[in-house]
Amino acid sequence: MFAIIKTGGKQYKVAANDVIRVEKLEATAGDTVEFTDVLMMGQGATVKVGSPLVAQAKVCGDVLEQIRDDKVIIFKKNRRHNYRRKNGHRQYLTVVRITDILANGATKAPAKKAEAAPKGDVAKKAAPKAKAAPKAKPAAKNEEK
Repeated sequence: MFAIIKTGGKQYKVAANDVIRVEKLEATAGDTVEFTDVLMMGQGATVKVGSPLVAQAKVCGDVLEQIRDDKVIIFKKNRRHNYRRKNGHRQYLTVVRITDILANGATKAPAKKAEAAPKGDVAKKAAPKAKAAPKAKPAAKNEEK
């Protein structure tokens, strides 16, 4: 199944397990994000086109990292006028791995968390460290007797 989503003023064709770089999203690495602006989705020959969006459809993904793109050099010049301007820009990007494409208001199954040890089992804890003795003051070199 694929979907075309809109984020950051751009459109991306995505499928499950795709890794995309989108304009910066307010999320940290490990967070889950949802894209609700789904323009089109389909599987094989069946395609559902939104007008302008597909109703109740969303695409879920996990944020892998926040990065900055390569530097883009902006150089302006007017010949014979001694006019030269050089500038640069690095765009902030978010790297996202697409996990699910959900249609018709379907909900994503919650991720299974590692189960905690049963209360009956007592885990051994490390003994607390002993406090260090206070340092002795160094003797004065020129003591008067």
